[in-house]
Amino acid sequence: MSFETKSPCKVNLLLNILGRRADNFHEIETVLHPVKVYDELAFVRGGHRVELSCSDANLPADAQNLVHRAATAFLAAAKISEGVKIHLEKKIPLAAGLGGGSGNAAATLFALNELFNRPLTPAKLNELAASLGSDVPFFLQNRPALATGRGEKIQSLDFFPALHDKAFLLIHPGFGVSTAWAYQALARFSAALNGRPGRARALISILQTNPSPAAADGLYNSLEAPVLEKYPVLALFQEFLRAHGALAALMSGSGSTTFALAENVSAGETLAEKFKAKFGSTCWTAVVKI
Repeated sequence: MSFETKSPCKVNLLLNILGRRADNFHEIETVLHPVKVYDELAFVRGGHRVELSCSDANLPADAQNLVHRAATAFLAAAKISEGVKIHLEKKIPLAAGLGGGSGNAAATLFALNELFNRPLTPAKLNELAASLGSDVPFFLQNRPALATGRGEKIQSLDFFPALHDKAFLLIHPGFGVSTAWAYQALARFSAALNGRPGRARALISILQTNPSPAAADGLYNSLEAPVLEKYPVLALFQEFLRAHGALAALMSGSGSTTFALAENVSAGETLAEKFKAKFGSTCWTAVVKI
């Protein structure tokens, strides 16, 4: 038996860090939005262990990979002795702040539950997802969401009227940013480390009721403080995008991806061409309808 699925990515319309917790995680509030750029995964039952292959040689195919860890955790939780062969076709950049690996893990949990006739409840899948990583539970659903706690507490939201027919332009500069480093470096930026609570719900309210230009002022990412200092080219990207028609521009997650909000797909494609004319064509880009 086999099963195939696609795994989307995400952007953080807001990432507000509220301080460091006693368990060494950070308390956050974040507004996440799915993005229609996909990795592809194929699953085949058989054997006695998890076997993973990947189209990107830079990605480990052992227990370091979230797909492998998700499959191992699923089989253990479901008390299944049979193995599974998995192939991951990567399209989403690595270490990009787009949640590609987290999406892969969630897709693996969902796919294996289908492949083995749904032995686990949605609640158990969510528990496994939270144990794998803070972003993973978000990808068990397919809508925007408010995430709190360390990011694992998910409240699904309706799609935002303010973003209807808008587009995302995603730009990955060709290098990654370590999430662990970004959070550690945040200690030097007290205001960003200890954000003002309530920003997330304020942004959600704007996105639910107001046109997109009003929403631009509410977009925020605490991790820009350390990341843009270390990688000033990312700040230059944002300045250029805003000056050439973007409704808003922000770093997603811990970076290194910059995303711009465009009026529509055509405007996003025009903005992408202007960006390439200025900065060259070495960056990975994608224009995606919201």
